[in-house]
Amino acid sequence: MLKKAALAVAALAMIFALGLVLGVAGLRWLPLGGAPGFSSATVLTRVQNLSQLVTVKYVLEKVVVYEDAKWYGDNRVLLVAHGVVKAGIDLGSLKAGDLRVADKRIRVALPRPRITDVYLDDRHSEIVERTTGLLRVFDKDLEQNARIQAVEDLRGAALQNGILADASAQARAELTAMLHELGFAEVEFREK
Repeated sequence: MLKKAALAVAALAMIFALGLVLGVAGLRWLPLGGAPGFSSATVLTRVQNLSQLVTVKYVLEKVVVYEDAKWYGDNRVLLVAHGVVKAGIDLGSLKAGDLRVADKRIRVALPRPRITDVYLDDRHSEIVERTTGLLRVFDKDLEQNARIQAVEDLRGAALQNGILADASAQARAELTAMLHELGFAEVEFREK
């Protein structure tokens, strides 16, 4: 009984190995609709289907002090803001002239990367200190203004840390991989 099971396993392994060898050999001999079969319009449609290609996400922390100073007293909020900044490329804006297909070579004029989203993570952001001046009334909008300032500070910090360069590099890498899978041997990018 054990011998029969071992023989069955060995036979299945040989069939699997033969199928694998034939599959790899077949890929070399049979065209599978690689790059020469694609027109610029077909490739453009496939790339545009990616639409907003968000390629980079920064998670940042920023301390924001927001003050409303008057001669009769200060209102102040100290916010520790945890936020997310995302950046990518809008592939939906590509036009037919932005792609040039020649044999197994493709040239793509990419839109410039941009920040697609900035928001605070409310679960991790918190008001650490709130001060209301002696002659001042509580300002309910102070915290909201601090949050708005935090979002702008996070955007600025991400730009300063190179999020757009990272987004461009990652988009190029992802598109290169996709275009290689479609059968293009050479992929070249330029910015619009």
